[in-house]
Amino acid sequence: QVQLVESGGGLVQAGGSLTLSCAASVSPVSISAMGWYRQAPGKQRELVATISSSGNTNYADSVKGRFTISRDNAKNTVYLQMNNLKPEDTAVYYCNMKGVYSRAYIPFDSWGQGTQVTVSS
Repeated sequence: QVQLVESGGGLVQAGGSLTLSCAASVSPVSISAMGWYRQAPGKQRELVATISSSGNTNYADSVKGRFTISRDNAKNTVYLQMNNLKPEDTAVYYCNMKGVYSRAYIPFDSWGQGTQVTVSS
């Protein structure tokens, strides 16, 4: 599948900001959707935000107004700008991309390796 590489996690104080990025491998791909999920220890992975190829976005209610998802199609990269972080945002964040390999038309559904976000009170 397409390899996704995440970066940008870290430790921040409540009220601070972080920006996560996720870049797909260089293989030619056509990406139909990008998204961010997160998973806290012992909890189910949950949707954070998604963005379609047309730019339509959706956010979990818990992050709406604080997080912004964006994309750079030329770089096959998706970002998550996180502002006013809260301790409840502490989790491993995973990016996800769906699409097809451009030449082989093989569908893919790929996940990043995860990046830790820790918010202290």
